[in-house]
Amino acid sequence: MSRVVHLHIGAPKTGTTYLQDRLRLNTAALARHGVTIPSTRPGRTDMFHFRAALDLLDQDWGGAPGHARGAWDAMVRRVRRADGNVVISHEILAGAKPDKIAKAMNDLAGSEVHVVYSARDLARQLPAAWQESIKQGRKWSFNRFINRYEGGKSFFFRQALDLPEVLSAWGAKLPPERIHVVTVPHDRGPDGDELWLRFCRAFGIDPLWAPLDSERDNRSLGIAETSLLRKLNRRLELGTHREPAYDNLIREQLAQEVLVARDAWPVRLPPERYDFAEQQGERWIEWIKGSGVDVVGDVEDLRPRRPPEGEEWRNPDRVRAKLELSAALDALTVMTREAAEANGSGGPVADRLRTAARRLRDR
Repeated sequence: MSRVVHLHIGAPKTGTTYLQDRLRLNTAALARHGVTIPSTRPGRTDMFHFRAALDLLDQDWGGAPGHARGAWDAMVRRVRRADGNVVISHEILAGAKPDKIAKAMNDLAGSEVHVVYSARDLARQLPAAWQESIKQGRKWSFNRFINRYEGGKSFFFRQALDLPEVLSAWGAKLPPERIHVVTVPHDRGPDGDELWLRFCRAFGIDPLWAPLDSERDNRSLGIAETSLLRKLNRRLELGTHREPAYDNLIREQLAQEVLVARDAWPVRLPPERYDFAEQQGERWIEWIKGSGVDVVGDVEDLRPRRPPEGEEWRNPDRVRAKLELSAALDALTVMTREAAEANGSGGPVADRLRTAARRLRDR
């Protein structure tokens, strides 16, 4: 049986967390239909793909030093042992340099490689990407982040989000019919699963083969929550490549479990920046139409939707102190709970803290 490898390279903030978790949950079911999601052990496909991507890119973060060493070679060995359809997915691959892309293609030679790239318009992407960078330890303002992007400055999100540049690099040695652009819909569809169905079409998967749904997603923070996290990054001065324990506490528990659950004012693109987002959307669409690549979805999804006229925009770089204080108190509650549990403290105070933290997480 011939082997087809679907290499999903991102982009970040395009439903990748949900996708990778759903693939993980359905690894065994998909295998019964000839679809391999490579893993080192059951239930850990997402971490294996992350480490393999890190190793390919010669990066070492998100875990103990050296935690990714050898992971790409391990991935390649599993691919070569597989038949049928193989799916590899991690969004940090989108920003790979040409030499790393060449290595990936050389190592996967002997397979029919398809590159899958999921994309959405910059009016949605830039706010989400800025928040993600703050969760990763950055300290920059939203205004500075956008200026760097518009100015073409080289940094990860600029490299990973520019559709023509990403696909020109990854598709340099592939025929256009093996490049698949999955557009992220503006509307989720009648059952809320339109993006998942598009991924399935791109990967050649019947949705019925993966019945287990995922509850994981990488939701966005509000303006007060992002501002709080940004100031915390400044105070701690730990940078973007942090100790795993800190990353778990700040990014996973505080940001993902507590701050995203708050009733928050969302981060939106400034009104004066929509012209740029629209110009880029038009550029992307023209490139897609001229390249002949396969589109799964609608290229019109890559055009920004302007907010209704008169809708208030709030500057995430200048958040009222009262809003920040409320977010900070919620964060302090969770941090106090973590400290109590780490020290083995019990009793009614710890119980009340745990109850309060659960209420904040679940509200």
